[in-house]
Amino acid sequence: MEFREVIKNRYSCKKFDGRKVDAAQLDAILQASRLAPTAKNFQEQHIYVVQSEETLKKLDQVTPCRYGAATCLVVAFDTSNVFTYPGGKRDSGVEDATIAATHMLLAAANEGVDSCWINFFDPEEMAKVLGLPENEEVLMLLDLGYAAEGTLPTATHNQRKDLTETVTWL
Repeated sequence: MEFREVIKNRYSCKKFDGRKVDAAQLDAILQASRLAPTAKNFQEQHIYVVQSEETLKKLDQVTPCRYGAATCLVVAFDTSNVFTYPGGKRDSGVEDATIAATHMLLAAANEGVDSCWINFFDPEEMAKVLGLPENEEVLMLLDLGYAAEGTLPTATHNQRKDLTETVTWL
């Protein structure tokens, strides 16, 4: 698919049909995270692929915002392997994991796989429920699958501010 079409048509799917993502498509999506740029090439992101009913139920205990996807990616990052920026107030963990997650979200759309970015949960509780290492922080979940019949983008999907409202030339 042409890139402009990918970014124009991709939307947050809120109802999946329950099918797992095809293995080849899932591999392409995961490869996109591996190729994402990271500060100093630290590659601190860690992606957990969740497809078992047992673990999907654990996710559902921590967030009400999953929509029947049979595949969910948990995007975390290693807090002990981040680059600290000048001033010491920020580091690369959140942004690098976000870049990796965005790459996967767009790769999914390119593969014909619907997705929904989920961040309505307590990251510490999510890490605890999943038994993740203490040095990893959960950034977000990415529900992946195929839209249920009749599922469409929200009515506001194509409503975008004009560039004059979001860009300033200095």
